[in-house]
Amino acid sequence: MNNELLDNWLSLSHIQMKINNKLEIAFQDKHNITLKEFYVLYHLLLADDKKLRLQDLPDLVGLSQSAVSRLVTRLEAKNCKGLERDVCEGDRRGVYTRLSARGEEEVRKCIDTFHQIYVSAASEQNIKQELQILIKKI
Repeated sequence: MNNELLDNWLSLSHIQMKINNKLEIAFQDKHNITLKEFYVLYHLLLADDKKLRLQDLPDLVGLSQSAVSRLVTRLEAKNCKGLERDVCEGDRRGVYTRLSARGEEEVRKCIDTFHQIYVSAASEQNIKQELQILIKKI
């Protein structure tokens, strides 16, 4: 039985998991946020007016609607007050979350941390070798 596609997929997932774990630890230690919280802040940084509808966030960060709602509530309550909620003027049912100035400052620091950790992890010999083998297969 030829399981090359499955083996390639598992190898790629393994590489991503190793790097995600390193990022998660670094974000917790340096910024007191999770990797998923960073993803929310980053997507808001990229958005027009630095705001998005809450219902758009689950697809962007890979969480359920209820998990995103809890995550946004945590980010609003944390000491940095990274997010602020807005009600949509045209549709009272629509709720937006907006990146605050403090949140923007924090996400920019997190981006620096991301770069440091990613470059360090990607250059680790075992990850580098696993990635090179995978690239040759593909």
